[in-house]
Amino acid sequence: MARVKNIEAFCSFCNAVKKMELAGEVLGSDKPNRYWAKCKKCKQTMIIDLTEDVKTLKPSLEGIENEDCTIYSPDKSFSVGESIYHKNWDDFGKVVSKEILSNGQSSISVEFQKSGLKKLIESYTL
Repeated sequence: MARVKNIEAFCSFCNAVKKMELAGEVLGSDKPNRYWAKCKKCKQTMIIDLTEDVKTLKPSLEGIENEDCTIYSPDKSFSVGESIYHKNWDDFGKVVSKEILSNGQSSISVEFQKSGLKKLIESYTL
């Protein structure tokens, strides 16, 4: 069974960087590094150029424990690129994206030093 390669690249249908599954190389193309890719969110298939469309979302997490970090609380609001500290996990991270969930609640994706990428609630009110 062939291994499927997953990457993160810009999806022109979702208009955002999403996880994609590489389906195969584009035949007859004079440009190298062009592949068919299927977006895991919208399920659309498109041609991507691995040298141009693939994005690295891993922010630099070195030395953020020495920066002025905001302590995470679900009732606070955060901005992309902001450094935060999660007391319960004793972990530092950076906000890499924000989104609105189907229930209308806001969430943030945070890349932590120890825990990796996690989604957290923000601006929570009762």
